[in-house]
Amino acid sequence: MSANFSILADMSIEKALETIPSGLFVVDRNMRVVYWNAAAARITGFSASDAVGQHCSFLQGIPCGEGCGLYNMEIPKPIIGARCTIVTKSGETINLLKNMEYLRNETGEIIGGIESFTDVTNERILEDSLRQHALKLEARVKERTAELERSEANFRAVLDNMDDMAYIATDGYRLSFMNRAMIDLFGDRTDELCHLVLHDEVEPCHWCPMTRVFSQRTVRDERQFGNHGRLYEVIHTPLPSEDGVRKKLAVCRDITERKLAELSLSEANRELDAFAHSISHDMRGILAPVVTYMDFLRQAYANVLDEQVLQILGEVEHQSERAIALLDDLLDLAQVGHIPPSNTPTDVNKIVNEVLNELQIEHSDRCTVHCELLPQTWVPETLVYQLFANLIGNACNYVPIDCGPIEVGCWQEKNRVIYFVRDHGPGIPNKEVESIFNIFFRGKISKGVRGTGIGLAIVRKIALRCQGEAWVEKTPGGGATFCVAFPMTPVAAH
Repeated sequence: MSANFSILADMSIEKALETIPSGLFVVDRNMRVVYWNAAAARITGFSASDAVGQHCSFLQGIPCGEGCGLYNMEIPKPIIGARCTIVTKSGETINLLKNMEYLRNETGEIIGGIESFTDVTNERILEDSLRQHALKLEARVKERTAELERSEANFRAVLDNMDDMAYIATDGYRLSFMNRAMIDLFGDRTDELCHLVLHDEVEPCHWCPMTRVFSQRTVRDERQFGNHGRLYEVIHTPLPSEDGVRKKLAVCRDITERKLAELSLSEANRELDAFAHSISHDMRGILAPVVTYMDFLRQAYANVLDEQVLQILGEVEHQSERAIALLDDLLDLAQVGHIPPSNTPTDVNKIVNEVLNELQIEHSDRCTVHCELLPQTWVPETLVYQLFANLIGNACNYVPIDCGPIEVGCWQEKNRVIYFVRDHGPGIPNKEVESIFNIFFRGKISKGVRGTGIGLAIVRKIALRCQGEAWVEKTPGGGATFCVAFPMTPVAAH
C-alpha cells in the first residue's frame, strides 16, 4: 500500500470538503440542504446549523426563484460557470460564480445534487467599471474620430481652395491627396507614385526630401514639375498620423515670374554698378586736374590775386576734394558687386592691423583701439578691408578723445560669426537707427565731421552680398556698437 493511498484512506470525504476554499453544499431530491461546508458559511454568513434542513432558496438567490436548473433534465449537466446573486445573512447582496452536478447512487439513480460557488462580487464590480470605462472610451473614440474627420475635411477644403498646388504623399511615395489646383495641372492621379507623376521618374528622386521631412524638419526647395516649364518653391512639412502611416504635405508656389524678375533686377543692378563705376571714374579724372590747377593758382599768384579771389580758389579746391572723396566712395560702393568670392579664408586680424596702421597716421592722438583675436572669414580680403576701414574710421572720427577706447571683437552663434566695432561716444539717436545705413545719410552728430554718407552703406552692401547682415546696437553706458554677421561656411556672391 502506497503512502498516498494511506492518506486517502485516512481522510473522510467530509474532511476533504471542509478544506476546499470554495463554498459547497449538497441538497437532496427536494432541494433541501443536507451538507454545508465551512467556506459556504464564510461566504454567506449562514452557519451549517442555519442552512442544513432548509430549502436552498432560503438564500434568496436570483434566479433561484425561477428555478436553478439543477433538476431540469433539459439542461445538460454539469452546469459550469453559472452566475447568480444571493442575499447573505447580513443582508448584503453578493455575486456568485457556481458549478452544479447530480449525485448518483451505485445504480446510477439521482439522489441529490452538489453545488460549489465562489464570491465574485469584487470581480463583478471591476467588470462593470471596466465595461463603463470601455463604453465611455468607445464614445470618446467615436467623438474624436468624428472630430478628426471634420478636421481633415476642413483641412482638405482649405487645401482645395488654395491657388497654390498642394499634395500629400505617404512614406511609400504614393499620392494620398491632390488639391484642385494640382488636379487641374496633372489630372487626378491619387494613389500613384509621386516621383512618377511629378517628375516622370520610375525610381524615387535622388534628392527626395522625404527622410529629412520625417525627421520633423521643414524642407524648402525649388523644383520644376514634368515638362510644364514652370518653377515652383516647394515647402515640405511632416503631417501627424493617426493610422501609423507617415505622410508629408507639400505646398507648391509658382515662382516663375518672380525668378525672372529677380534675374532682371540682378542684371539691372550689375548694369547700375557698372554705370556708377564708369561715371565715378570719369568724373574723378575730370576733378583731379581742377584741384591741381586751383592749388597751382593759389601758390603761383598768391602775391598778385587779392584775398577774396584766393578764398574762392581755396573753396573751389576744397569742394573739388570733397567731390573726389565722394567719387572714391562711390567707386568703392560700385566695386563691392564686382569682387569675386574668395576661394581661401581671409585672415581678419591681418586686415584689421593694416587698417589700424593706416588710420594711426590721421588719428594717432585721437583714439585708442583694443582688438581681440578674430577668427578667419570666407569674405574676400578687399571687402573685409573696406568693412573695417569704414567702421573703425567712423569710430575714430566721431568719438571724443576722453570717451575710452574703441573695441574690435566678435562672437559666434549657431552657424555664423558676428564681428563688431564698439565705441563709447555720443551714440546713435533712436530715430536715426533705421536710416544709419542708407546711402548719403548723415546724422546730427556728423556736423563738422568730414564724410560722404556712403561708408555705412558700403558696410551694409558688403554684408548683404555675402549672405550676412549689418546692424547697430547701443553700447552699455553710452555709445554705438556696429555689428556685421557672416556665415562660417564659404559664401557665394549675391
